[in-house]
Amino acid sequence: MILETFPVGPLQCNCTILGDEQTGEAIVVDPGDEIGRIHRRISSLGLTLRQILITHAHIDHVGGAMRLKRLTGAPVLLNQNDSALLAMLPTQASWLGMRAPEAVTIDQELKDGDKLQTGGLTATVLYTPGHTEGSVCLYFEAQEKLIAGDTLFAGSIGRTDLPGGSYDKIIDSLHTQVLALPDSVEVTPGHGPLTYIGVERESNPFLQK
Repeated sequence: MILETFPVGPLQCNCTILGDEQTGEAIVVDPGDEIGRIHRRISSLGLTLRQILITHAHIDHVGGAMRLKRLTGAPVLLNQNDSALLAMLPTQASWLGMRAPEAVTIDQELKDGDKLQTGGLTATVLYTPGHTEGSVCLYFEAQEKLIAGDTLFAGSIGRTDLPGGSYDKIIDSLHTQVLALPDSVEVTPGHGPLTYIGVERESNPFLQK
């Protein structure tokens, strides 16, 4: 498997490229910005993009999705419960002093328990509301990999004070969905360094009983 994660945009959102070396098919998660850079890297790896997966509809994660779709033809997948946040992209941009991106169209909904197949890669969708109403995590069981969006960070959790946020919901999502995974699973948060489920179970102050 090809796996590359790098920060993009002014808020340094972690964008991830996952590719199947045998079929040459790829997934991109959270292409929030720097779409030219992302597209060039996909091309240099010899990959064909099949799916654009968005963990939640904050501008730093979804802002470049439509540009990447135009370049590749890949559909955009996102949970429908974040539709209200998508409609607020101009407002989100104003909060950050950014130019508003174009309106984002959801081609396919990411629903809890969905199995997403791209080449030899299989991701299970975990619905994890709390940071936003439509937040999801993507679990690649065979690779022991979780792409957590802004639900879980190294030593912290996603903020819940923005529209659609709920502290009670994110704590419930973390305990029922995320912490149900094995300790050995590596976590790619939406921002910042990688971590592991076991590390966060033992040391994350928000997850202690």
